[in-house]
Amino acid sequence: MFKKRLLALVAFFIVNVTAASFIYYNISLKPVESVENEKIITITIPKGASSTQIGSILQENGIIRSKAVFRIYSKINKLDSKYKAGTYEVRNSMDVKGISELLLHGKGFNDIIRFTIPEGYEVRMIVDKLVELGLGEKEKYEVLLEKADFDYSFLDDINRSEGKLEGYLFPDTYEVYKSSSEKEILEKMLKRFDEVFTNTFKKRAQELNMSIDEVVTLASIIEREAKIDEDRKIISSVFHNRLKNNMYLQSCATIQYILKDRKEVLLYKDLEIESPYNTYKNPGLPPGPIASPGLKSIEAALYPADTEYLYFFAKDDGSHVFSKSFKEHLQLQSKYKSGSIN
Repeated sequence: MFKKRLLALVAFFIVNVTAASFIYYNISLKPVESVENEKIITITIPKGASSTQIGSILQENGIIRSKAVFRIYSKINKLDSKYKAGTYEVRNSMDVKGISELLLHGKGFNDIIRFTIPEGYEVRMIVDKLVELGLGEKEKYEVLLEKADFDYSFLDDINRSEGKLEGYLFPDTYEVYKSSSEKEILEKMLKRFDEVFTNTFKKRAQELNMSIDEVVTLASIIEREAKIDEDRKIISSVFHNRLKNNMYLQSCATIQYILKDRKEVLLYKDLEIESPYNTYKNPGLPPGPIASPGLKSIEAALYPADTEYLYFFAKDDGSHVFSKSFKEHLQLQSKYKSGSIN
């Protein structure tokens, strides 16, 4: 009996130590500092330095959390003898993977371009921004986007022949080498989406009886409609309620997507445009996302507020007024225009 208890205790100890080690390892791979508070630090890697020696240099300069984890990461990925000597300018907002790539290529800070993709950007806007930065050619991006030949499970379930990557080039700040190919850059953004859309999110989507593509589509509409974070989950509740009640979504954001050139005020004729993305004329969600939603909009799509709202309109300050019926909606609009409500 004592032996069994001892074995159980040892097993329990091993499992917990292993779990703790795994958590520590993954935390240690993350950046030391946020992008907002980053510092650029100059380091020199001597010729023939091992990953242990390089890890020590990085840790001593406050660039990584753990020299031991850097050594383990290098061993696992068979990088130990591949790092190149030289003087580097390194941001302490880079993760271990980014730092190791920097040392592998033997390229410094000046060989890297940083860019930010804002929430709500469409694929065409993202491509224009990348081309403007000198990161590739538009024609090559268009070919890659049309083929959408990337190995991610979330793309396998999408049946669209066009616009397959719309909504999946995750909006974030990225660092890439100037020599990066168009495919490498798109791959980086798709990988970021794959990291953000966790198993918890996938499970929640199943609970809502929604596919990942449907969640991203709804999130993209929320992204384009919402101007302040406090409204996102309430806007989401309106759309969820409308879907449950077999009502048209009637989202102006989907009309803007069809038009391409943004309008400050939509005309009634715009609402009559023949397109599967016109949610004034077609029930349910549009065929796919209309932009790249950020994390907060994805969360809003998955976890809507608990309301009975069916309507909303935007105020001049970007916030929204919500109502439960069309009659109430018209009354509140009238009061807002007359100045009765702020």
